[in-house]
Amino acid sequence: MSADPLDLAAIRQDYARQELHEERCPASPVDLLHTWLQEAVLAKVLEPTAMNLATVSSDGRPSARMVLCKGVENGQIVFYSSYASRKGQQLASNPHAALTFFWPELERQVRLEGTVQPLDAAQSDAYFASRPYASRIGAWASLQSQPLSSKAELLLQASKWGLRYPFTVPRPAHWGGYALTPVLIEFWQGRPSRLHDRILYQHNTAEGWRTSRLYP
Repeated sequence: MSADPLDLAAIRQDYARQELHEERCPASPVDLLHTWLQEAVLAKVLEPTAMNLATVSSDGRPSARMVLCKGVENGQIVFYSSYASRKGQQLASNPHAALTFFWPELERQVRLEGTVQPLDAAQSDAYFASRPYASRIGAWASLQSQPLSSKAELLLQASKWGLRYPFTVPRPAHWGGYALTPVLIEFWQGRPSRLHDRILYQHNTAEGWRTSRLYP
């Protein structure tokens, strides 16, 4: 076996941009998430709203993929997808999920755990109507996560739906929004020598949010 010319084990990156103090953290982690998201947007990081969504199948097999956060509303994190996709099917059978934001330019990570539920139709309709025309047609053209015979077939489907809906495009019944209600949110700020700051918020029904500092 030939040697790998890229020595992954030797890659190092030290962190020292900022610190995270628990005494400065707000009572609600959602407020801090708002702040960090806003700072990521203002810093012009690449895809500031991108987050990893991890779901679990009915037989306990995890899978993960990147989705875009489309809102932090009423203490919930909102995203959109096809209900018929692999993640949609997994969420239908097991609503427990995890989200992770990572902003390397800011040396920050936020991870959340909670339960996911579909948004009501009115919210999904409103967001779908705000999407660019081509994206709305794409929602009709794509049988998300299903086998595709060729790229030409996908383009053919897009053309077909474009002819059917040349102006107004209704939301497909198989497409809509989800909201994750977190019970755990952890904020990670990179620090020198791998002595990172980790602040954990956990939600208790009787007491609300409680914070603690974790070893890095």
